[in-house]
Amino acid sequence: MARSRGAGRSLGTGIAGLALGAVLVLTGYAIFSGDDSAPAGSAKGASPSAGVSGEASPEPTYTVPKDWTEPQRWAALPRGQRTDERGSQIAFPHTFEGAVAMMAASNNVSVGEGRTSADEQLRIYDSYVSQRDYSAVNRERVKQDAQKTDKEMAQEMGGPGQKSLPAGAYMRLSTVGFKVLKKSDDEVSVWLLSRGVQRNGETARESGGYSRRVVVAQWVEGDWKMTAAASSRALEDVRGKAEPTMAAPGDAVFNEAGWTAIRAAS
Repeated sequence: MARSRGAGRSLGTGIAGLALGAVLVLTGYAIFSGDDSAPAGSAKGASPSAGVSGEASPEPTYTVPKDWTEPQRWAALPRGQRTDERGSQIAFPHTFEGAVAMMAASNNVSVGEGRTSADEQLRIYDSYVSQRDYSAVNRERVKQDAQKTDKEMAQEMGGPGQKSLPAGAYMRLSTVGFKVLKKSDDEVSVWLLSRGVQRNGETARESGGYSRRVVVAQWVEGDWKMTAAASSRALEDVRGKAEPTMAAPGDAVFNEAGWTAIRAAS
């Protein structure tokens, strides 16, 4: 079991002081309020969240456990039918798998090589928030918060006065599994399990770990979207409940915790 606990460590282990999940992925509260701090009485790590679709993936550095345990549950998720002007996958099927696919795709994000946290978080907002919840005021707040994050990341990785990430530096988040909370024809909420990696420069060693967060999708406006109402319901559903143990696919604890592994779409 010692190996299992190591595989399931939080992203804060071995990664710079900024929490990778919080840096790259907006909480549901932030999407609808423009504030990346959770409301009073709620846990930030348990807040519903949203991401941005991206092709960045830490898989090349993934190490298969020596005592590999085949995941008991697998899901082959569909791709979005098209890509919008922000570069995000959209138009997922009106099915349970389509909802999870949207949430998983939107959770894969990357900062580095000309792509900032502000770029990613604004794409989240523009691509995945429902039109009825969209607010220019909140979008501007999200932008300002993300620009502050970019400044903090640059200084943390490159030192005082650094204005952008050092050459070769990056932060990436990739979805590897999910656990269903609730599902219906038009609303699905899940725990998403993600692997994050960070490198502080060309000669720096890559570090990584795992994170989990609640994500919710509601079928509105002809697609799976993030809404204030659904995010509120998901937050209430997990309040006061135990969080599933984090573990890598191939770890026995992954099965014990009830995670479903994700197969890449063909």
